[in-house]
Formats: sequence, C-alpha cells, structure tokens
Amino acid sequence: MSVTIRDIEIGDTNPIALITGPCQLESLDHARMMATRIAEACAPTGTRFIFKASYDKANRSSLKTARGLGMEEGLSILSKIRDEFGCPTLTDVHLPDHCAPASEACDVIQIPAFLCRQTDLLLAAGETGVAINVKKGQFLAPWDMENVAAKIASTGNERIMLCDRGTSFGYNTLVSDFRGLPIMARTGYPVVFDATHSVQQPGGQGTTSGGQREFAPVLARAACAVGVSALFIETHEDPDNAPSDGPNMIPVDQMADLIGTLRKIDDLMKGR
Repeated sequence: MSVTIRDIEIGDTNPIALITGPCQLESLDHARMMATRIAEACAPTGTRFIFKASYDKANRSSLKTARGLGMEEGLSILSKIRDEFGCPTLTDVHLPDHCAPASEACDVIQIPAFLCRQTDLLLAAGETGVAINVKKGQFLAPWDMENVAAKIASTGNERIMLCDRGTSFGYNTLVSDFRGLPIMARTGYPVVFDATHSVQQPGGQGTTSGGQREFAPVLARAACAVGVSALFIETHEDPDNAPSDGPNMIPVDQMADLIGTLRKIDDLMKGR
C-alpha cells in the first residue's frame, strides 16, 4: 500500500521521501528560510520532502519549556509555506479539536508518540481525511501498532503511515530495534523512521531533553538499509540555539550530503 500526499507517493517501492524541518515554528521568515535550505539540499537527488514544524510542543518535560507560536499563527505559517514552496506540510496535534483546523493548513497530521493510543484523537484525525503519520509510542511493541492503525482506518481513512522513533530503554534513554520496521510493514501501511527523535534523551537535561545528534545519520543509514518508505529528520540552521530538541537536530548545512548518502542506500535496497 502507498499513500499519496499531493504529488508525492510514499510506499516501500518508491524512493524515500523526507519529512523534515525545524522541531518548532519560530516565525514565518524562519520557516521560509528553512524551507529554502531544505529544497536546496533535496534538489541534487530530486528527493521529495514534506515540510514539518510544530505550532505547539504540548508534551515537553517542564512547564518552563518554550511551547511555540500557538495554533492560529502556526497554521497560518504552514499554509503559507505550502502555497509558496508547493510542498506538503505536516504538524502534530494534541487534542481532538485540533485536527480539523490542522487539516486545513496541512496535508499530514501527526500523532505524537505519547498519544498514539488516544482513541478520540486518532478518530478525529482519521475523520479529516488527510494523511496521518502516527508515531509508535516509546512504550509500545511494534506489533501493537496494528491496533493503532485499525482505529484510524475505522473512520474510512487508510492514508496512514506508521513511524518508529525509538523505544524506552531504562531512564532518559531510547534504543532502536530495527526488527520493528518490517514488523510494522506487515500491516501494509508505509513505514517511516524518525532518526532525530530516536537519538533523543527524554528529560535528560532536567527541564529539557538531551540528545546525541551525531548518531542520527547512523540510524538513518541503518533504516534505509533495512527498508523504509520515508525518513523523518528534523533540521535547523543553529541546533544548539533552537527552542526545542536542538540536541537531536541535524544542521541544515549537512543535509545535502546526508540525503545523497541515504538515496544511494535506498536505491540499492530497492533495486534502482
């Protein structure tokens, strides 16, 4: 099964697509700058991308952590990026009543890992009819994602992607079990691998999460070698000063080389 998002077909026989952008929306000018840099990084290989950014980080460790621009301003920015760059856009939602407004500005609604079992949220997302990228909870077995997908599909919407972002391993640590990618693929839905959040150290800096961004390219290469339909890679021009998840994000000036490597591995695995 494949999922078509605007003119991008995401499936296990298609070239990998990217879901990429900064973790958190900062301003319209910043989003435009990031979309421009991402498009430039993707151009040499013809890699298609979905621009991702969050208008609200409602699942942070501390009340003091910056949450973002809010839904009204954030969705306005994402809508403008979609129109100006001709690329699909994606944002995450946290409450059922966020889904309908988000679906008007974005081509993909993302369900955060912590919320992947929230039935009302999954149903509201499915009822919008847009594509859904649902992240596997850090606490969930890959085979349990079949139940998650079934909740969304019960609305008649089978435009579903299943995303692995690592599994809890003790305190403040995640580990990637690559057996989960083909296991989730047995559902028939496209599988996405989130390379940046898989190297996150949840709550590892007390009031914020830490991370080991140097390993994100390693895991992205491994996922392509196993076989995936898309990669989720957050990026920023200055990750160390980003408002959210900076320790995980890849500097945007490194993205072109990384994408080139990933496409070579993907082409080899898919026989192109």
